[in-house]
Amino acid sequence: MRSLVRLVLEGVGHRVIECDGCPQAHALLSNGLHPDLLLIESVPAEGAEWEPHLQLLRSAPRQNVCLVMGIGDQGARKQAMELGIRHFLVKPVTRSDVESMVDELSHAAAHAPVADTKAVCVADAPLAACVPPDMPPALHLEELGENGFFLAASPSMLEIYRQVKLLADVDVPVLILGESGTGKEVIAHLIHKYSRRSGEKFLNVNCAALPTELLESELFGHRQGAFTGALKDRAGKFEQANRGTLLLDEIGEISVQMQAKLLHVLQDGEFTRLGGQESTRVDVRVLAATNVEMESALLEKTFREDLFYRLNTFTINVPPLRERREEIPYLIEEIIRRTPGETRKYSDCGFCSRLMDAALLYDWRGNLRELRNFVTRTIIMRDPDGGIRELESKIAAMNESAGQDRVVNEPYHCPAMRSFVRDVKDRTEVQMIQDALEVSGWNRRRAAKYLNISYRGLLYKIQQHRLTPGAPRDLNDAIRRSYSARGDTAA
Repeated sequence: MRSLVRLVLEGVGHRVIECDGCPQAHALLSNGLHPDLLLIESVPAEGAEWEPHLQLLRSAPRQNVCLVMGIGDQGARKQAMELGIRHFLVKPVTRSDVESMVDELSHAAAHAPVADTKAVCVADAPLAACVPPDMPPALHLEELGENGFFLAASPSMLEIYRQVKLLADVDVPVLILGESGTGKEVIAHLIHKYSRRSGEKFLNVNCAALPTELLESELFGHRQGAFTGALKDRAGKFEQANRGTLLLDEIGEISVQMQAKLLHVLQDGEFTRLGGQESTRVDVRVLAATNVEMESALLEKTFREDLFYRLNTFTINVPPLRERREEIPYLIEEIIRRTPGETRKYSDCGFCSRLMDAALLYDWRGNLRELRNFVTRTIIMRDPDGGIRELESKIAAMNESAGQDRVVNEPYHCPAMRSFVRDVKDRTEVQMIQDALEVSGWNRRRAAKYLNISYRGLLYKIQQHRLTPGAPRDLNDAIRRSYSARGDTAA
């Protein structure tokens, strides 16, 4: 039924958040989530499970709640109606049922009195405060427990989510590649959540944090007396994760000797504890993650080809944050929402427009980790102006570095007609954008409206031409920076 509801609602552009139970839904509502529709599958009112449902119904916006129940659940229906809930669906639920219910709620919101409109139809859930209006409507947010979450709004991350769903019933090794801080461990948690092993343990081993001797003991365990300090037998991560999932993080950093032992375990499902004699058989799904360029590692013989081909039955490439900038506003809002209450108690946690613009322009080389640290630091310091200055200085340094990296002694190329036309076009474009930004005091939204282009389009042009506040009006320099960013040769 959840799959049907998601299919129908996402098919017409709605954002859908799924919860595994009433406690999780209650926690989301308590943390500021204001859904336009809360769809709850009911349980019999006589059972012990009804109390959590009743608590959720009491805390939810009643006009936006729809209860899904069986034909005989009259007790639950009666109590729900006493709380003011008027929307019900009877199982089995069909596509037309969901569509009719959404139409009914939309009609009720459109004809509600002005005083009640805010309670009935809350705009764009909690993320609307800072999310630009032209951000894509497709957004998937999934809770992973322990304050972890998976968020996808860009085509690349939505495609990763689709791939993870396809892997749900296929128990194969997965190699997750991407820069440091892009969220590879989050992807691994998501794979485990949707796998048949989701009820078992998920364990993570950072292979780069331990030397070879300790890593072998960490993975395979040891017998008493195997080495100095081995005072008793100890099970390794493979044994602890039996029937579950084991993530080998930073696998590209392990030694060639350790790679050979790991290959044996992946092939046969057997290993021997350090200092032991008998073999142990386990059933573990192995996920591996690394920020190492695997093609280079294979060419340089620092990573075994046979182990690589054993691990990469399926490969997921996680893009860096600078290649999915449309997710930055949503990520910032989620980080703020999940910040402990005592941290943001005396702080205005919203990001102003100028600060959000700077966050969209910055490259975030540290990816999600750098973004999370910046948001937390801004909340603690309660200084958005300082955050703006920090990001704008980093953007300026980034642009300067990009200019210095350009090769100075390039061969001369005679400009063709097409290059000349593009050069004139870019000069005119830079002039118009600089004029609009200066007139608007670098208010990018106002400048985009003045230029009659989209907000995101203006941000792209600013990044393309490497424009910054207070930069000298040297169009030749701006054009050179633009060509340098594209890898072209300036005429």
